[in-house]
Amino acid sequence: MTGFTIVPSMARNKGKRQGRGSRPAIWLYGRHAVAAALANPVRRRIRFLAENEAAAAFADHAPEIVDRALLRQFLPDGAVHQGLALLAEPLPDTGLDALLAASESRERAAAVVLDRVQDPQNVGAILRSAAALGALAMVVPDRHAPPETGALAKAASGALERVPVIRVANLARALSAMKDGGLWCVGFGANSETDLSPGALPDRCALVLGAEGGGLRRLTAESCDLMLRIPMARGAASLNVSAAAAIALYAHAQGG
Repeated sequence: MTGFTIVPSMARNKGKRQGRGSRPAIWLYGRHAVAAALANPVRRRIRFLAENEAAAAFADHAPEIVDRALLRQFLPDGAVHQGLALLAEPLPDTGLDALLAASESRERAAAVVLDRVQDPQNVGAILRSAAALGALAMVVPDRHAPPETGALAKAASGALERVPVIRVANLARALSAMKDGGLWCVGFGANSETDLSPGALPDRCALVLGAEGGGLRRLTAESCDLMLRIPMARGAASLNVSAAAAIALYAHAQGG
């Protein structure tokens, strides 16, 4: 994994379609999402379906060969499944302590914090950037972030298995804990007075981004150590949050 290893709980629900705790099992679909889940040792699989043409590449995982009509019965309308579907338990929970422990051993470390970004396509795209650019984890408020679903996993294109998603009850308290653990909390907002520039980002930081339109909530922004904006050409529209996250992650990966 890109971030850190998640150790699953020894407790296991015996219900065939029940996931960890009260969370139900989910159907993952699409080549990249399914392949990454099968390769993840902490992802517990329940049932693996594949159309005949797609099954050959996954023969080692013994898929059930099914026709397209049957496979579609288990998935949302319009799901781009590429002939593959995996029923699996949700990933085990992880906490801020694991993130902070991992960050302590690195000269440069970054995590992404999302403040009420609820579109699974955006969250999935941010996970892809986080995986590609070496972020340790993503932190989200539990009640205002999309759940772990097949749509999110498909958008993440395998990155959901590589970047731990840490769900917290209170984002402001989580930012305080990250600061206590040695991470600078850097918020991004269009109205910030300081531009993102070479050297602007601390070596060890949490990159905090808000939902499109509303941006960061006041308390979230006030909990950050500093606020930056991404400079853009005059008259340009604001960036999609996933694009802003990719720019911030790239800037950190390049040393600043």
